[in-house]
Amino acid sequence: MKPRSNPAEAYRVIYIYIRDLLIGNKPTWGKTQTPTYFPIFIRARSADDTLTGTKVAIKKMQQPFVMTMSARRAYREFILLTTIKHPNIIRLLSAFTPQTELSRFREVYLVMELMSHNLHEVISRLRLDHRTLSFFVYQMLCAIKHLHNSGVIHRDLKPSNIVVNDKCVLKVLDFGLARKKTTDTAMRMSDYVVTRYYRAPEVILGLPYSEKVDIWSVGCIFAEMINHRVLFPGLDRVDQWSKIINEMGTPGEDFVRQLGDSAAMYVRSLPPQVGKPIEQIAPDSNFLKETENVKANLTAEWGRDLLAKMLVINPDNRYSVEQSLNHPYVKVWFRDEEVNAPQSENRYNEEIDCADRTLTEWKELIYQEVKQFEGKHDIFGKA
Repeated sequence: MKPRSNPAEAYRVIYIYIRDLLIGNKPTWGKTQTPTYFPIFIRARSADDTLTGTKVAIKKMQQPFVMTMSARRAYREFILLTTIKHPNIIRLLSAFTPQTELSRFREVYLVMELMSHNLHEVISRLRLDHRTLSFFVYQMLCAIKHLHNSGVIHRDLKPSNIVVNDKCVLKVLDFGLARKKTTDTAMRMSDYVVTRYYRAPEVILGLPYSEKVDIWSVGCIFAEMINHRVLFPGLDRVDQWSKIINEMGTPGEDFVRQLGDSAAMYVRSLPPQVGKPIEQIAPDSNFLKETENVKANLTAEWGRDLLAKMLVINPDNRYSVEQSLNHPYVKVWFRDEEVNAPQSENRYNEEIDCADRTLTEWKELIYQEVKQFEGKHDIFGKA
């Protein structure tokens, strides 16, 4: 695996082929076999109409209209995918629905650039050298910095929501739980936001959130890439907190004083824990020593240093994305056009997202958005 690759070129899909293959082949999307992100080979037409073969990923939105919450998340993901563009964020090439009338609207398909594996698969199969570890963390940070600069917090970073290709290019996907950044300190995350293992302490304990919840998640993923196991495998919210303090130690009073009365009482009721040394959390034996590059700061010592600064319980003292990107372990990859990529128009509107709508109203809004995007990104052409 060699880092860096050029992005895929735009393409046009022959409508009749994909229609027959995807929509006509109902059994492949049965109740027990419905994929969320999978590759499929399609026939494509290049700009000069010469037929070529192009691989893409097709995502069928999972039951977007079961309830208003699922419809709201479908709308959020679709709007963010259509507007936020960055080399380390999955690119939406097109979207379509086989239904031609609003009254029958029930399915949304997203056509995205294809990546080889999700990061969970990579972690389970490969020991990563320092170069790849560093490059993966750098790309995650580039993606979330772009999101944060666009006013968006991902809120659900985990290995299965990150995809890579055979050239080590990494992209973040799945924006169903992403939300607009806010200066309202009264805003708090739902306990169900962020998959439990990657959930920041302030989320578990009900504190107001900031973009630093994404840094905690990246730190958890980084540790998982090093150790090949989940760092904080909590069984529930209470056990998740126990797993965190067993590794990182009991937080200081500067953090506890920020908590609500019941959360503070609970944290103080537990026996004090002394955090493990970072050398024990990410031991030398879990790094590939032969791949160290002292000159480029690609060493276990520097990797642990970055990890320790990401996994700080108090978000006030946790590294920011800017600090992380300037850390010696990842700075070798620093490119201004990636770190400070131009901001594209962000049509995500918090007022629309948070509005009290019926399921029928959400369906109508999403149908209009899908049809509008499909019309502007006509990859199907004429059958």
